[in-house]
Amino acid sequence: MIKSVALCLLFVVLNLLRVKAEQIYVNPQAGNDTNSGFKAQPLKTLAEAARRVNQNKKQEETTIILSEGIYLLTQTVLFNNDKYSHNNRLIIRAEVMPDDTDWTPSKMPVVITAVPLESGVGGQEAKGIQPEVSHVTIEGLRFTGSPDYTYLDENNLRRSYPIWRDGKKLDDLLVTQCLFAGNVDVLPLHVGVIANGYGLVIDHCVFFNCKIPVVFWKNDGKAGSRSAMRYSLVYGGYFCGVWTTQGTNGEEFEFHHNIIANTSTIWIREKGSTRRYKASDCIFTNYNKLAGYGSGPLSGSDATSIDFLEMKNIQNTGTVIIEKDQRKRNYLQLAEGSIGSGLKAGLFKK
Repeated sequence: MIKSVALCLLFVVLNLLRVKAEQIYVNPQAGNDTNSGFKAQPLKTLAEAARRVNQNKKQEETTIILSEGIYLLTQTVLFNNDKYSHNNRLIIRAEVMPDDTDWTPSKMPVVITAVPLESGVGGQEAKGIQPEVSHVTIEGLRFTGSPDYTYLDENNLRRSYPIWRDGKKLDDLLVTQCLFAGNVDVLPLHVGVIANGYGLVIDHCVFFNCKIPVVFWKNDGKAGSRSAMRYSLVYGGYFCGVWTTQGTNGEEFEFHHNIIANTSTIWIREKGSTRRYKASDCIFTNYNKLAGYGSGPLSGSDATSIDFLEMKNIQNTGTVIIEKDQRKRNYLQLAEGSIGSGLKAGLFKK
């Protein structure tokens, strides 16, 4: 009897702790930015959710839950309340996740970056979601490119970054079960995720027709969490499949169970990089070059030696086929019968 009462009290306490955690619901159709943000009274914009999160100084986990619909970002959504920990995170997620039984591709919240361009290195930049805090998860969302023409002049480009992190000391950014879909002519997506700092993990993501899926960028040279790219599908990368820099420690970088296909260069490194990397259980197929150097938005990628890359169980033959039928759960993922199904790369974890 005493044991049963103790278990009941523990259950009540755990539930109270769950209630204490901050939850904000956003619905672009039914929401209003003057609402409470509760499930029955959702906000309308991600920008308002960020404003409230940045003002809340309580030491608690925050979950922003996005209903299906179109989220048009006309300003960078900045998170700068750096109060989170590994166990009490900032989570930005879809209300219905890809592994849920009632999920369909149309239920993914669609984030469109239409942010006014700002001057940056080598041209102009439009930044979508900018988590300038550590311990962040972004999951279950679909990101598109920017409706700006890429070309500015022969020395400068316009570039769209749906997810950008600037701080070189920041740590622990998990991007999982997200779809990045661009179009070189209509909605160019320059880099799906670009992050300074440590612990950038790309997990079960799909990058379809993006110029560059992910750039593991700079850090302050001190210790931090391990970065990784795993169980992800890159198709149609018209510059590269992954970009690492001198700041990406090869010994602490996981790269496995990825598929990179129909891509110009598989692996781009920063010029001068001396890091060594390991890639295992992957498919690299239908590419122009396995490795190259890059130094900026207009850099070329002449083929380089691949002696920096230790490869194990890498398949480089066969054709990757993408499902184009929007009625199917695996839309813009591997089609049934395509090579690579055994790697489990794509949006689904189960």
